[in-house]
Amino acid sequence: MWLGYTFALAAVALVSAVIAVLPGALRIANVSMLYLIAVLATAVAFGSGPAVVASVLAFLFFDWFFVEPVHQFTVADPQEWVALLLFLATAVVTGQLAAGQRRRAEEARQREREAVVLYDVARLLGGEELRPALAAIAERLRSELAVDAVAIEVADVAGGPVSAGNSAAWSGGVTSSPAQLLREGAAPTGGSRAGPGQWVAVVPPASAGIRARITRQRVFVVPVVYGAGRRGTITIAPGPNGARFGPTEIRLLSAVAAHIGQALERDRLRRDATDAEVLRRSDELKTALLNAVSHDLRTPLASILASAGSLRQDDVTWTPEDRSAFIETIEHEAERLNAIIGNLLDLSRMESGILRPDKGWYDLGALVDDVMGRLRPVTTRHRMIIDIPEDLPPVEVDYIEVDQVLSNLIENAAKYVPPGKEIEVTARRAGPVIEVAVADRGPGIPAESLPRLFDAFYRATDGNRAVKGSGLGLAVAKGLVEAHGGGIRAENRAGGGARFVFTLPLRDAAAVTDAPIR
Repeated sequence: MWLGYTFALAAVALVSAVIAVLPGALRIANVSMLYLIAVLATAVAFGSGPAVVASVLAFLFFDWFFVEPVHQFTVADPQEWVALLLFLATAVVTGQLAAGQRRRAEEARQREREAVVLYDVARLLGGEELRPALAAIAERLRSELAVDAVAIEVADVAGGPVSAGNSAAWSGGVTSSPAQLLREGAAPTGGSRAGPGQWVAVVPPASAGIRARITRQRVFVVPVVYGAGRRGTITIAPGPNGARFGPTEIRLLSAVAAHIGQALERDRLRRDATDAEVLRRSDELKTALLNAVSHDLRTPLASILASAGSLRQDDVTWTPEDRSAFIETIEHEAERLNAIIGNLLDLSRMESGILRPDKGWYDLGALVDDVMGRLRPVTTRHRMIIDIPEDLPPVEVDYIEVDQVLSNLIENAAKYVPPGKEIEVTARRAGPVIEVAVADRGPGIPAESLPRLFDAFYRATDGNRAVKGSGLGLAVAKGLVEAHGGGIRAENRAGGGARFVFTLPLRDAAAVTDAPIR
C-alpha cells in the first residue's frame, strides 16, 4: 500500500537533485516541468492517489529549494505564486489523466482475462461429460486466482464434489470435502456478503475433536443457480493469507457460476429431450410391433389354420392335388411365420446390444451360391444374374448373419420386381472393403421412402399395390451389416430399378495367410 507513496517521494527527490546540479543559467522557471516526469511515472505505476501526493510534493520541493527565498515556504515575488499554483494544477491534472489511462488499461486487461477464462469454461462445458469438465474448471480457477484449492459441487453430477488443489486446504486437514465442511455442522460466523458470493468463517464439526474445534477457516462460497433455485456451490480456500477477492475476481466467479448453471440447465433439457425421444420411439415401436403381430402374424396363422382344418374334414373327399396344395400352403406360411419371428428376435437382440457375430473365414462366392440355391423357389419367376469374381479374397464374417442379409435383400427385390425382370447379385473389391450389391429392374424406390427405408416396420409402397411383409427385413439387414463393421445403402438405378449395396471390411492379407477358408 505504501509503496506508491514511497515511490512518489523518491521520484520527486530525484528530480530535485537533477535540477540542483543543473547550471544556474538553465534553472529557469520552466525547469519545474521536469517534476511532471515524476508525477507521470508515479501515476502510470501506482495510480491516482500516489500521483496527487507526487504533485503536492513537487510543489513543496520546488518552492523550498528553488524559489526565492530558498529554504522557506514564503515567496518573494507574488508572480511566483501564480506560476507555482499553475504548476500544481498542471501536475495534479496530468497525474489524474495518466492514472485514468492506467486504470482503463488495467480494466481492459482484467476484461481480457475474464474473457479468456470464460472462453475456457464455455469450451470445457461444451463436452459430453460434465464431471471431467467441472474438474478442469476447478483447476483452471485455482490456477487463475492463485488459491490453495477450488471445489465445485452440483446436485446433478453423481460422485460428489470435484476439486482442484491440496485437499488438506479444507479445514486445515480435518476434512477433504468442502461440501462436507459446509454440511456437517460448519456454520458461517460473521461472514460478509460480496455480490452473489459470500465469505464464510467455518468451524469444523464437534466430532472432529476439541482441538479441531478451535480451527477456523475462511472460504469464499459462490452459489450455482439454475432452474428452480440453488443447485450447487463453488467453494474456494484462498490460503493462509486469507486475502479477500476484489470486484474483478467476484465478477469472474459469478460469471463462471452462471455458465455452469446454464450448462446444467442445458444438460437437463437435453436429458429430458432424450427421454422424450426414447419414449416416443418406444411407443412407435410398440405400436408397430402390435400392428405386425395383429396382421403379419395372424395372416399366416389364419392360412395355416384354414388349410389344416380343411385337411381334417372327414365329410369332404380331397384329391391328392388338393391335399398337396393344402400342405404346400401350410409349409409356405409356416416358413413365412418363422421368418417374421426370426426377424423380430434379431431386431430385439440388436436393440439390446447383445448381437455378436461369430466370425470365420469364408469364400463369398460359395456363400452366394448357397443363398441362391435355398431361395430358388422365391426367385424362380425372375431372371437371376450372379457376378462374383473368382479372385475375390475371403472375408471374415458370420456366415449365418451374412446369409440372412443376402436373403432379406433378394427376397425384398423378388417382392417388388415383376415376373420376368432381372435381379442381379454382384460383388467387387473397393479398397479396404468388399461391396456386395443386389440390383433389380423393378419400379424403383419412391424418393420420400429413401430416408426411412431401413427403419423397422416401415414398408415402401409399389404404386397402388400393397406388398406383403412386416417391414423388418431391411432393418435387420442394416443391423447385421453394421455389427460386422460395414454399412448399407439404397439407391435408384439409371433406367429404372433399385440397388442395395452393403460393405464388408477386409483384413490385411498377411493376417489371413494361415486362416482356414470354408
